[in-house]
Amino acid sequence: MLILRDFKSSNFVRQLSLDNKYGSEYTALIMKTKQSIPKELRYTVNQFHAEFPDDDSCLEYIKEQRWPDGITHCEKCGQERKHHRVSGRTAFACDHCGNHIYPLAGTIFEKTTTPLKTWFYAMYLMGSTRCGISAKQIQRETGVTYKTAWRIFNQVRKLLAEPEDMQLEGSTIEMDEMYHGGKRRRQGGQGRPSHGSHKVAVIGMVERSTANRPGRVIARVAENARRDTLHGLAKEYILPGSTVFTDDYVSYDGLEKHGYVHKRIRHSAKIYVSGDIHTQAIEGFWSLVKRGIGGVYHNVSAKMLQSYLDEYAFRYNRRHMGNQQFRAILSRVSERAS
Repeated sequence: MLILRDFKSSNFVRQLSLDNKYGSEYTALIMKTKQSIPKELRYTVNQFHAEFPDDDSCLEYIKEQRWPDGITHCEKCGQERKHHRVSGRTAFACDHCGNHIYPLAGTIFEKTTTPLKTWFYAMYLMGSTRCGISAKQIQRETGVTYKTAWRIFNQVRKLLAEPEDMQLEGSTIEMDEMYHGGKRRRQGGQGRPSHGSHKVAVIGMVERSTANRPGRVIARVAENARRDTLHGLAKEYILPGSTVFTDDYVSYDGLEKHGYVHKRIRHSAKIYVSGDIHTQAIEGFWSLVKRGIGGVYHNVSAKMLQSYLDEYAFRYNRRHMGNQQFRAILSRVSERAS
């Protein structure tokens, strides 16, 4: 028996009730889903495979990023020349003297024996998810070894670090700290770890979003969360005159002495929002990091933690780009080429 019903006032468009041969009824609810990403920001896996069907297309893309139309300075000729692909090699030759240039030289792809498309696919997945993708997943999908998959991600994460001189330009900044590391037996308790704890302190600062631009975040691994450390990071990344929102942790005392307007929310009194005073934006970013590390990577060492934070911050700062974050990752290849 097939029963079809329409639900005009809900997301459900129809309900199908089917009797199987044993007489029990199965109900399937089919939801009317709507794309939340604007069309111009979508980039599906089918579009990826159509644009990059093989290694040659990946090499051509890198060449165009570094030297549009293959025109660049020829060291032998001493002037700008057009270069053409050398068959069977990752090289392009000057059309006048034949001198070779190599688009992969000085990039993370230099001397790699892994197919370029595998690199590109890994970068596509990194830019298409909010919580990250594990090396084991790449191993399963592409057939490379776990060691190769881990190395690919490690090299790509090195590209994702924001410039050291980056400063938060918004007039309202939220600042908070989190602690990374598992709980040891019998340690128990909640709140900030005591002196000598194995946990690693991470300091975060985020601009509040406006109608014209999404806020950006900076996350840094720190030796501790003492006053000198917090104030030093604030002076390094937050412009004077900004309004800084924090909780009531004692180490934030005195921020106003550095030219900031300092407002606090009393988390110790279980007050989390009071008008425009809160730290919800930075805590939302911490939630992404913690859920991602716990659910995707399961464990990250203190040594590698900063590179993972760079990955999450890169995606957060470009969340307005949708699935086109993949393009932003690719652009870093030529930008960081030596």
